[in-house]
Amino acid sequence: MTGVLLAADLVNLQGGQAWSIAEVESALRDHSIRGVVVDKATSVALRRWSARLRMVFAADDEQGRCQAINALLVDGTASVYLTTHDGLRPHLHFTPEDDDLLGRVMAVTAGGLAIFTVDADGRRLGTCALPGCALVFADTSRSGRRTYCTARCGNTDAVQRHRARH
Repeated sequence: MTGVLLAADLVNLQGGQAWSIAEVESALRDHSIRGVVVDKATSVALRRWSARLRMVFAADDEQGRCQAINALLVDGTASVYLTTHDGLRPHLHFTPEDDDLLGRVMAVTAGGLAIFTVDADGRRLGTCALPGCALVFADTSRSGRRTYCTARCGNTDAVQRHRARH
């Protein structure tokens, strides 16, 4: 789940205009990415990568989503292998553990989006339905019917629709 949630957080950093080296480092640490030291060049590269990640969340259909993820997998992964380390249960890695920070983030987000999309039958990734909200989400709810990034956006939209009717 790390890869897909990190992907959403990176996209949302850019969409929310909060992109800074400190914010990127914080997001990476929040998702247990090891060796987090982001320099200006890595920040710029990660920002470009997050723009490509957005295309996955904003895809209009399963085919478009799969094409966007396949392009990320081509550019972001080196090899796939099963591993255990640091007391973690078995999991997949999509690049060697000694790859640089940028390579590891690209691999974990591309691989995470692919795995999540398979598990979610091509659904459960999206952009917030509230007009003007640029945030994205990975729907991990039971129903799988999420259309807003947060309950707050859903409530705001409901209030706006109610007021428009009256």
